[in-house]
Amino acid sequence: MYNVEIYPYKPSRLVDCGPLPKVPTSWNGLEKILPDLIERSGIKTDLAIEFGVWHGYSTAALAYNFRRVIGVDTFVGDVIPGTTAPMLETTRKTLASWPNIELVQARFQDYFRYCRYRPDLIHIDIVHTYEDTFACGVLALSICDMVIFHDTESFPEVKRACCDLTRLHNFSFRNYYECFGLGILTWKDIR
Repeated sequence: MYNVEIYPYKPSRLVDCGPLPKVPTSWNGLEKILPDLIERSGIKTDLAIEFGVWHGYSTAALAYNFRRVIGVDTFVGDVIPGTTAPMLETTRKTLASWPNIELVQARFQDYFRYCRYRPDLIHIDIVHTYEDTFACGVLALSICDMVIFHDTESFPEVKRACCDLTRLHNFSFRNYYECFGLGILTWKDIR
């Protein structure tokens, strides 16, 4: 169906990272695989960039594992869960306990235009359309060796975008099937 080989990601261990914000999330549980993923792939942990912050749960999870995290979002809400109120200040307050997080209000297209960093990991959890996921993935893969995509199991268009990115760039696609799915696209070998 997807025309590429998708390898299941099976973590060697699950790790509790510490208290996370009590906010709506579908990322609950994924924080436990981050240390395993980082260790097995051998990536550095200086900088993670996240596209699609929403309430900040995954942003905080990344902050336990990376020295610095930049969360990029429009902060105008999300059509899928039905929130359309501006969220920047609320999310900023939620994440105030993590001084290593910087929030940037921007569309992913605009942020990439001016991005001067080479992150160690990029997390994409934006609007779950094929077009936006694929476009953000192309830009992310041009500056980062490991890009993870949330909701590969709950949104077929996200998984299809991951498959097309895998075929376009000829690299590995691993999928963690729990917690609505986490697609892991990487140039690095995951032992």
